[in-house]
Amino acid sequence: MRILITGAAGFICGHLIPELLSANHEVVGVDDLGRYGATVHPYDTHPRYKFVHGDVRDTELMRELAMDADQIVATAGLVARSASLHQLAYDLLAENERILASTFDAAIDAYLDGHLERVVVLSSTMVYESATMFPTPEGAQRTSPPPVSTYGFQKLASEYFALGAWEQYRLPYTILRPSSPVGVGERRLLRLPDEKPLGKLATNHVIPDLAIKILSGQDPVHIYGEGNQIRSFIAVRDLARGIRLAIESPDAVNNDFNLCRGKGITILALAEKIWQKLRPGDEFHHVSDTPYPYDVPNRVPDVRKAKAILGFEATTPLDAMLDEVIAWVRDEMDAGVLTSKTRA
Repeated sequence: MRILITGAAGFICGHLIPELLSANHEVVGVDDLGRYGATVHPYDTHPRYKFVHGDVRDTELMRELAMDADQIVATAGLVARSASLHQLAYDLLAENERILASTFDAAIDAYLDGHLERVVVLSSTMVYESATMFPTPEGAQRTSPPPVSTYGFQKLASEYFALGAWEQYRLPYTILRPSSPVGVGERRLLRLPDEKPLGKLATNHVIPDLAIKILSGQDPVHIYGEGNQIRSFIAVRDLARGIRLAIESPDAVNNDFNLCRGKGITILALAEKIWQKLRPGDEFHHVSDTPYPYDVPNRVPDVRKAKAILGFEATTPLDAMLDEVIAWVRDEMDAGVLTSKTRA
């Protein structure tokens, strides 16, 4: 199968691309390199991989690439964290909508005039921002109040792009909702020799942020809000496998799936767990800082549907995710790339 991936230089795709190549798929990745800059990966020279340096908002480029594709995996877009949901409120909506409109315009043409079979949309569990049922099942995005942040609202809009393209043009789709992917890319972002290190983290933010604070000697550890926010994490390598299974499954056509571990932990408990790994035996102290304007109290999706239909289950324990990220953060700090003031 020939798969076109947008946002190919991003964190998730750093694991998804080798996952697809190892399953004997052909992959074409497109990215403008605007987030991390040029990076080096072991699969760059793989005979079944082609990278295109280009802007996904260039619809003509996307049409050209889509005409040769069997499936499109739409991952490109500005990514938000709790701190930036209000700081980038307009850009998260406007830029991501431009990216999606271009992607779907190309996908519709390739479906009608080429041999495109399906578009796979990487949404987010942020569509459940206002949910009241936990764990939150697929379908709750249609019955819950709408998301209150522009990012959550835009992620929900990405799903309506898929629904609208199916309703009007019969373009098949699959919607996938990851929850807080954790990992370090290819161990770290591999910078080209002549590039200046930017101190950017290729990972979910809260875990490295906490690790950096503790490794920097912060005591008490500063936590935004009371720390009772509940999150469910997934190892990015598990997520890549789940996306591949959805791409390959005919039962995923015109279907949607939550992809995560399905087990939640509070931010306070997470901070204490990281503390004990880095300062075992020392008493943990914390202080609450002003909470972010948008900080979802509970984001734990129901994962039973993915297991029943895709046979997917996230198997990496949280402790293993923490050990990997902590080791990477320590190495980067020792190398002078990351400090307490260079959090992404």
